[in-house]
Amino acid sequence: MLDATTRAAAATLLAELQALGLTLATAESCTGGLVSAVLTAVPGSSATLLAGYVTYSNAAKARMLGVPEPMLATHGAVSEPVARAMAEGALRDSGADLAVSLTGIAGPGGATPGKPVGLVHIAASRRGGETLHRRCVFPGDRDAVRAASVATALGLVGELARESAAPGGAPV
Repeated sequence: MLDATTRAAAATLLAELQALGLTLATAESCTGGLVSAVLTAVPGSSATLLAGYVTYSNAAKARMLGVPEPMLATHGAVSEPVARAMAEGALRDSGADLAVSLTGIAGPGGATPGKPVGLVHIAASRRGGETLHRRCVFPGDRDAVRAASVATALGLVGELARESAAPGGAPV
């Protein structure tokens, strides 16, 4: 399901994070651990990837990542606030420098008014810094949505890492 381009992006990201001395944690819902899987397919990934959380249910998001239940009730699991809270919870609990989260509707079912199949919220957070967010609506079937989500998440982590390393960037 994950193509050679995504696997290469994972290897490049890990090399970049290792060069910067940064560690990473993942918090995944709709991708079910695919981000962690593509990262751990790279030899030496254990130097960078500290933890991966697969929190498919709302109860798991609340229990494992500390996503507030009122937030889940108000905004729903597939929302910007929840994606941000998932990344920040993974960051807090893992001890990593960076964390990325994904929550979305991969399909074919699950769409609601205002939340179509393909809607994915991705957030990346850094210790002592900001949390970036992307709202994406990916076309295609379940596999295509999940694959595009993984590729976008890897890119967002890279963006956050480069921001951290740039002159004047916030410290990690």
